[in-house]
Amino acid sequence: MKSQNKGQIRIIEAFLAVFIVFSALTISSSLTTSHINIENSGLASVGMQALLQLDSDGSLSAFIDAGNWAELREALSLLLPKGVSFNLTVYNEEMQQINEEIVSNGGFNSQEVTFVEYLCVSQNPAFHYYIIHLHLAVAK
Repeated sequence: MKSQNKGQIRIIEAFLAVFIVFSALTISSSLTTSHINIENSGLASVGMQALLQLDSDGSLSAFIDAGNWAELREALSLLLPKGVSFNLTVYNEEMQQINEEIVSNGGFNSQEVTFVEYLCVSQNPAFHYYIIHLHLAVAK
């Protein structure tokens, strides 16, 4: 019986070895940090694209109308590349700040901050528009 299991044990050993190697590669690739090299003009474009994507399905104005600043912060964190810091401020028609909470993902360690201004119209039947100021910087 021992000689019959010898081949099966070698096959199981080979599968375990392959599993360990692929697991190590997967873990090591997720641990490496990638350096983002985005110029200021590219950073403004990335910020504008993130706001456009949020506004394309009406979720940007829905977050603002509901005062759901945590969800807006989370959505921007998911849309912007890793390593990009942001600070978002929302103003109404009279340029009064609406957001009571800070909508940001951290401090700005960079000297180069990019500014994006965006106009968002509410999807509600009552006409409202919001002026959004988004400051972006590459975290260093």
